[in-house]
Amino acid sequence: MTKPAQPIKLYRFALSGHAHRAELFLSLLGLPFERINIDLAKGEQKTPAFLAKNPFGQVPVIEDGDVAIADSNAILVYLAQRYDHAGTWLPRDPVGAAHVQRWLSVAAGQLAFGPALARVIRLFKRPMDAKMCMAITGQLFAVMEATLARQEFLVGAAPTIADVALYSYTAHAPEGGIALEPYQNIRAWLARIEALPGFVPMQRSPVPEAA
Repeated sequence: MTKPAQPIKLYRFALSGHAHRAELFLSLLGLPFERINIDLAKGEQKTPAFLAKNPFGQVPVIEDGDVAIADSNAILVYLAQRYDHAGTWLPRDPVGAAHVQRWLSVAAGQLAFGPALARVIRLFKRPMDAKMCMAITGQLFAVMEATLARQEFLVGAAPTIADVALYSYTAHAPEGGIALEPYQNIRAWLARIEALPGFVPMQRSPVPEAA
């Protein structure tokens, strides 16, 4: 596998599942990288220096030499195409690639507005519709549970960036008051990801987990 000429810079916030996706994939690929923490509470993501990297003022961002990539899913695609020449993490065949893209869309949709938003509401005490998040999560986890009853990973027998994109906020769903106990297949899938060489966990939030 090709390695970068110098460590990749990862601009992140430790409690961000989006940032953890990028960090996890960098580690799974065995790539050298440097963590640069952005303090969201202090508004460091809104400084001119950071907005030059991502005009939307969001983490994560990576800098790979002269290349800067914002958006967690875009980062996963870039790293897979740039450094995984075997096409293991992002299949090159049309059907496999489409299935991965479907889950990346889910990560930006149902996952973001379900367990991820439920966690934000609880962690940062945001006045948002928690019941809506629970309903979205119930539908999402039902689909994931059924999918993972048929296969070990979201797109088949081997992990892809689809699994990386869905892992962080699913694993931390209890921090949003969403229990994982009813979902045997999802819990087994989380354990399989956590057993992969290079796995790194996401920092736990101070919010008590649901029983």
